Amino acid sequence: MRIATWNVNSIRTRLGRVLAFLERHDIDVLAMQEIKCRVDQFPADAFKTAGYEVFVNGKNQWNGVAIAVRTGIKAHLLGMQFTGEIPQPEFGEPPALEPRVIGVRADGIECWSLYVPNGRELDDPHFRYKLDWLDSLRSHVVSLLETDPKALGLFMGDFNVAPRDEDVWDMAEFEGATHVSVPEREAFARLLAPGTLPEAVTLSLEQLNEIGTGSTKPAGLFEVTRASAPGWTYWDYQKARWRRDQGMKIDFALATPALAPKIQKALIDKEERDGEKPSDHAPVILDF
Repeated sequence: MRIATWNVNSIRTRLGRVLAFLERHDIDVLAMQEIKCRVDQFPADAFKTAGYEVFVNGKNQWNGVAIAVRTGIKAHLLGMQFTGEIPQPEFGEPPALEPRVIGVRADGIECWSLYVPNGRELDDPHFRYKLDWLDSLRSHVVSLLETDPKALGLFMGDFNVAPRDEDVWDMAEFEGATHVSVPEREAFARLLAPGTLPEAVTLSLEQLNEIGTGSTKPAGLFEVTRASAPGWTYWDYQKARWRRDQGMKIDFALATPALAPKIQKALIDKEERDGEKPSDHAPVILDF
């Protein structure tokens, strides 16, 4: 099975590119983020014509996630929010649940498309929201694996975290900024199996040793893209970041212990960041 994740940054703007990508790479399941539309605005008919069933969680012109599954693959909706002991946090005024999560079981694999909050600034309420959101995801995965340790699950999308120093073009540019802060990296680390942390996250030895201590149980997932798909996944539209190759690695796929050994390879399609009206993210493709 070939599964991909892609922050498309507006599905209506990027529809032609997305459909061409599905055909060119023979994708079975595509997790999309930042679709930026309501459910009734999503171009479901175009996907149906191309041979895909779509599942959509979108409310307005912001955020939004979706999953497209090739027609003929048995698939059903799992949910549009986390179901662990820690509820998925709300945000805004009045507070509301944002469309950042959707899960679909496709051919026995739980596929989750995730759009992690940006965080904005370290002293912004959105930063606290981001950390709480990641902890809710951790709680959801812990609950899943406690119920079924052999579950086949893949949690993928735009994590808005650069877990290692080499995941940004220049750490000096990010001093005092989000995406590389210790709290964000610790929250990302708590999603992972403890034995993988030294290679997965840049933290001090003391910080790494504290992951999993106390009452916060790590989720125990395995990041399955880095080993065979090095390089950036995001280049800002501003300041000629693409032309200067000043990118970030913030799009990942985290697999459950039962699914992780089944991965054969992964790749980043950098061609999708080039050309006419590209997204600022490149898709990440995984073969299982």
